[in-house]
Amino acid sequence: MDVRIGVIHTVKEIDIELPGDADREKVRGAIEAALADDDNTLWLTDRHGRDIAVPSSKIAYVELGSPDSERRIGFGAG
Repeated sequence: MDVRIGVIHTVKEIDIELPGDADREKVRGAIEAALADDDNTLWLTDRHGRDIAVPSSKIAYVELGSPDSERRIGFGAG
Protein backbone atom coordinates (compact mmCIF):
# COMPACT_ATOMS: atom_id res chain seq x y z
CA MET A 1 0.00 0.00 0.00
CA ASP A 2 1.21 3.48 -0.86
CA VAL A 3 0.65 6.58 1.24
CA ARG A 4 1.11 10.03 -0.28
CA ILE A 5 1.24 12.98 2.10
CA GLY A 6 0.95 16.56 0.94
CA VAL A 7 2.85 19.03 3.10
CA ILE A 8 1.72 22.65 3.45
CA HIS A 9 3.93 25.42 2.04
CA THR A 10 5.78 23.05 -0.31
CA VAL A 11 5.07 21.46 -3.67
CA LYS A 12 6.85 18.24 -2.72
CA GLU A 13 4.91 15.25 -1.46
CA ILE A 14 6.04 12.46 0.82
CA ASP A 15 5.54 9.06 -0.84
CA ILE A 16 5.75 6.04 1.46
CA GLU A 17 5.43 2.42 0.37
CA LEU A 18 4.17 0.42 3.33
CA PRO A 19 4.84 -3.30 3.81
CA GLY A 20 2.63 -5.64 1.82
CA ASP A 21 0.93 -6.90 4.99
CA ALA A 22 -0.05 -3.41 6.22
CA ASP A 23 -3.65 -3.28 7.44
CA ARG A 24 -5.44 -0.50 5.54
CA GLU A 25 -7.91 0.18 8.37
CA LYS A 26 -5.12 0.42 10.99
CA VAL A 27 -3.18 2.83 8.78
CA ARG A 28 -6.31 4.90 8.20
CA GLY A 29 -6.97 4.93 11.96
CA ALA A 30 -3.42 6.12 12.66
CA ILE A 31 -3.85 8.91 10.10
CA GLU A 32 -7.20 9.98 11.56
CA ALA A 33 -5.76 9.97 15.10
CA ALA A 34 -2.80 12.11 14.02
CA LEU A 35 -5.03 14.59 12.21
CA ALA A 36 -7.34 14.97 15.21
CA ASP A 37 -5.01 17.52 16.82
CA ASP A 38 -2.32 19.82 15.42
CA ASP A 39 0.02 18.78 18.25
CA ASN A 40 0.08 15.14 17.07
CA THR A 41 2.64 13.44 14.85
CA LEU A 42 1.88 10.87 12.17
CA TRP A 43 4.34 7.97 12.39
CA LEU A 44 4.50 5.39 9.60
CA THR A 45 7.01 2.60 8.92
CA ASP A 46 7.91 1.95 5.29
CA ARG A 47 8.59 -1.44 3.70
CA HIS A 48 12.31 -1.10 4.51
CA GLY A 49 11.65 -0.63 8.22
CA ARG A 50 12.36 3.12 8.23
CA ASP A 51 10.17 5.23 10.52
CA ILE A 52 8.78 8.42 9.01
CA ALA A 53 7.31 11.19 11.16
CA VAL A 54 5.21 14.09 9.90
CA PRO A 55 3.82 16.74 12.26
CA SER A 56 0.05 16.79 11.79
CA SER A 57 0.05 20.59 11.68
CA LYS A 58 2.04 20.40 8.42
CA ILE A 59 -0.18 17.84 6.64
CA ALA A 60 -2.29 19.25 3.80
CA TYR A 61 -3.75 15.90 2.63
CA VAL A 62 -3.18 12.16 2.73
CA GLU A 63 -3.89 9.65 -0.06
CA LEU A 64 -4.05 5.91 0.51
CA GLY A 65 -3.52 3.71 -2.51
CA SER A 66 -2.19 0.43 -3.75
CA PRO A 67 1.34 0.06 -5.15
CA ASP A 68 -0.22 -2.04 -7.92
CA SER A 69 -2.54 0.76 -9.01
CA GLU A 70 -1.95 2.41 -12.36
CA ARG A 71 0.67 5.13 -12.20
CA ARG A 72 0.39 8.10 -14.52
CA ILE A 73 3.55 9.20 -16.26
CA GLY A 74 4.02 12.38 -18.23
CA PHE A 75 1.45 14.97 -19.12
CA GLY A 76 -2.09 14.45 -20.22
CA ALA A 77 -5.51 15.96 -20.32
CA GLY A 78 -8.30 14.38 -18.40
